[in-house]
Amino acid sequence: MPARKIAVIVGSLRREAFSRRVANALRLLQPPSLNLEIAEIAQLPLYNQDDENQPPLPWVEFRDRIRASDAVLFVTPEYNRSIPGGLKNAIDVGSRPYGKSAWEGKPCGIVSCTPGGLGGMGANFALRQALVFLDMPAMQQPEMYLSSVDKLVDAEGKVLNDKTRELIEKFMHSYCTWIERNIRAA
Repeated sequence: MPARKIAVIVGSLRREAFSRRVANALRLLQPPSLNLEIAEIAQLPLYNQDDENQPPLPWVEFRDRIRASDAVLFVTPEYNRSIPGGLKNAIDVGSRPYGKSAWEGKPCGIVSCTPGGLGGMGANFALRQALVFLDMPAMQQPEMYLSSVDKLVDAEGKVLNDKTRELIEKFMHSYCTWIERNIRAA
């Protein structure tokens, strides 16, 4: 069986973002049954329904990329106890036009991270609210909140300690099982 295509959505637009580091770590530790690829969101113009009759090319390409994926993995920081604006925009772009959401039915997982102490819990919970409406079954356990992420993963995505590597490997194994179960059920 070919590896499942996983669209990884990095919530931060910053080039050196900790969430991008974590996404790279997930890619480095992915099991052979998965093919994680970052679906960039920085190029997406702000969603405006007025543009739906002639959607901007970046919207079309992003929606097609999500539709072509088997599942989605969100890796996000927390901004003001919620998700970053760029991530919210990507969610909106992918969910439209109404009734033609690229997200619908895609099993997903969430990894939130922060250099602070709460691991991005607010972003994780806020994102889950949107996923319910989008009809995206989200993996519940194990949860993945990475606190002090600046000390856990280097700029290239190399995990800096065995405990974090074990946590990520456990998460990825569970995520793999989760998406297989949900793809078969669809």
